[in-house]
Amino acid sequence: MVFRPAAPLLRAMPGAKSREDPMTPTLPQATPRSRRRWLWLAALVAAAGGIFWYLEKSPVQAPAEPILTPEAKAYTRNLQLSDVEMKATENALGQTLVEIIGQITNNGDRPLQLVELNCVFYDPYGEVVHRERVAIVRARDGVMQPGETRRFRLPFDALPKSWNQVMPQLVIAQIVFAD
Repeated sequence: MVFRPAAPLLRAMPGAKSREDPMTPTLPQATPRSRRRWLWLAALVAAAGGIFWYLEKSPVQAPAEPILTPEAKAYTRNLQLSDVEMKATENALGQTLVEIIGQITNNGDRPLQLVELNCVFYDPYGEVVHRERVAIVRARDGVMQPGETRRFRLPFDALPKSWNQVMPQLVIAQIVFAD
């Protein structure tokens, strides 16, 4: 006597294509819709990880610029900027080069090795759009003696288009005495 079950013990899952052997279980195939869900989930996890990394990384610290010492701050009244002009020219590449030219006079009694300015450019709304620190007296040009006047030229070729086209604010940022 042969025992035959009334129904197969292992049935093919509904919607699955049956193979030659109806007794072999088959797994449902992933549909394109479920694949898209997994891809979106993976993309969201990657984006969240990228955002977390960006927010948690330590910011790059710019090297600290020397500050104006109290002695140098008191000496600023002895430095006079004169004949300061601004002009713009176009270079061979079609870029605008803004130059500030002028003179600095050391009316004090101490020789100077270095004088730096902060040039602060504003937009039409009075917001700072560019700040650049530049030297107008350098050690390589020799020490600036008391009573001496020197010409300076400050070229700027990377000013933002939002700049208001007005003379920037020129602020003495550092003085290094030669003595």
